[in-house]
Amino acid sequence: MNRLAYYAAVVDAGSFTAAAERLGITKAVVSQQVAKLEQEVGTTLLVRTSRTVHPTEAGFAFHARCATILKESEDAFNELADSSAAPTGALRVTAPTDYGTLVVVFALTEFTRRYPACEATLILTDKHLDIVSDQIDVAVRLGRLPDSGLRSRKIASTRQLLVCGSTLASVVSIIKEPEEVQNFPFVAHAAIRDPLRLSFSRGENEQRFVQATSTLAIDSTPAVHAAVLAGAGLSVLPDFVVAADLAAGRLVHVLPGWSLPWGGVHAVFPAARFRSAKVRAFIHLLTKAEDIRQLRASAPEPQPLRTA
Repeated sequence: MNRLAYYAAVVDAGSFTAAAERLGITKAVVSQQVAKLEQEVGTTLLVRTSRTVHPTEAGFAFHARCATILKESEDAFNELADSSAAPTGALRVTAPTDYGTLVVVFALTEFTRRYPACEATLILTDKHLDIVSDQIDVAVRLGRLPDSGLRSRKIASTRQLLVCGSTLASVVSIIKEPEEVQNFPFVAHAAIRDPLRLSFSRGENEQRFVQATSTLAIDSTPAVHAAVLAGAGLSVLPDFVVAADLAAGRLVHVLPGWSLPWGGVHAVFPAARFRSAKVRAFIHLLTKAEDIRQLRASAPEPQPLRTA
């Protein structure tokens, strides 16, 4: 590995003298080690003159390989050192408003509690920010990911549910088939593409497409959720948004025998060669976010301080 580094330095610097200065060793050592490398590979890598050094054709190709090997070696040591280091520095995260409020906040709360040397910023928006230009460390995104040069890790799966408020339960109980949804008021989520086209499936082969009729359009998931709770009509909402309301009876799952499309929750991050300690730690906590949220919810209420 040392000989590869010496050879790469000679090619990059353009001379043995400059390479020796860059490496902090003598010119004689560099020349001797490169000569031994040529003997080992059995070919001439450099054409030497009194003033310059030029790689041969084989030397050019070999230098490209050396650069890759040396870079990979450097990254391996950096990653090893980083993996043993505690997370530090600023962490910038962006997430959709609904999932960010209900889940990501709990992961970040636990993150800052565990790693006091870090500070975190959460940007809640339903728009996709540019990770590079906006200096985002982790973007939480729902649904299908577009093709890009970014890396991602799947955190969880979510499914869409057709729901209505409990005040409409007796009315919508007559819905037995997906097509009957068209006869009832519907709250459309205006921020998503084609919110009125519903794709129902049952089993492996049965699928129905329904065009709902919008009586109210809202461009925010929390607002759609609030409108449905108030009895504005049917709507499609993610399971993590409505789970507590379904359990408490405030919302009713309509057509439970039919399924709407499933989606994924992904952590997306820049395509660096390795992830920093703070990013790895946060993604680990994000996968445990539901457990963290339940732990927070079940914690006993703090007792007021007693004064003498």
